[in-house]
Amino acid sequence: MQVVGYDTGTPALFVSESGGIDSVALDPGTELDYRLGERHCAGTVHDDRHVSCDNDRAPYCSDHRHTWVCAKCTGTCLKDEMDCYEDHAVYLAAFAPDTFKVGVTREWRLDTRLREQGADRAAHVRTFSDGRVAREYEAELATEIPDRIRVPTKIEGFGRAVDAAAWDALVAEFDPIETFAFDYGLDLDGSPVAETVATGTVRGVKGRVLVLDHRGTTYAVDMRDLVGHELGDGGTDRDLQSSLGAFG
Repeated sequence: MQVVGYDTGTPALFVSESGGIDSVALDPGTELDYRLGERHCAGTVHDDRHVSCDNDRAPYCSDHRHTWVCAKCTGTCLKDEMDCYEDHAVYLAAFAPDTFKVGVTREWRLDTRLREQGADRAAHVRTFSDGRVAREYEAELATEIPDRIRVPTKIEGFGRAVDAAAWDALVAEFDPIETFAFDYGLDLDGSPVAETVATGTVRGVKGRVLVLDHRGTTYAVDMRDLVGHELGDGGTDRDLQSSLGAFG
C-alpha cells in the first residue's frame, strides 16, 4: 500500500493497493494508524488504476513529474497556443502572522484556490479578461510582494493571528473587489510540530498541511511529503519530537 496523492478540497489521502485506488478521509476525529515505510516514486494514475514505479526519486521521478506550464507564466505564453481566454483574478493572500503573497487564478476558482493554499485572509484586487494580462500584472506586483510562500513558513504561523494592521495597510493600496477570512477549525494554541507521520487523531487540514494529535503533541504534516511512502499498519515506531506541553 502506497500513498499516491491527496485532496485538499474534501480532505483525503489517496492510497494504492493491488493497483486500485482507495481514499482515506481526513475528517476531524479520524484515527490514522499507519507506519511509513520506504519512499519511492508514486507512479501515475490512469483510468482510476495506479501504475506503480520503483524509481527512487520521490514523490515523482523524471518520468512521472508533471509541471503545469501555466504556473510558470509571467505574461509570455509558454504553450504552443494561448487558451486562457476567461476571467482571471489577481489576489493577495495573508498567512499568519505577517506573510503576504500575490497570486493569479481563474476567477471562478478563487475561493477554492485560496483554501488550497491555506490562506488565513485574502483580497481579490483585480479581474482581467485573460490569463496573460493577469500574469503580467502579477509579475509586476511580485517585484514587491512574494508570489510563493514555503509550507514551513506557513506552519510557523499556525495558531497565530494575522497582523491586522499590516494586512489592512497592504490591502488599502488596492481598493479590493472582495475580501475573505478563513477558519479551518484547527483550534490551535500555538504552532504544531512539523513532522512526516501518519499516526494520530486528525484535527483538521489547512491547505496541504494535515494536523494530527498524537501522544499529547500536535503535528503538522505536509501531505506532499507523504506521497510515495509505502504504508504499514500499526502506527509509527519512530521517536517523534514532542511539544513542551506533552510533558506538562
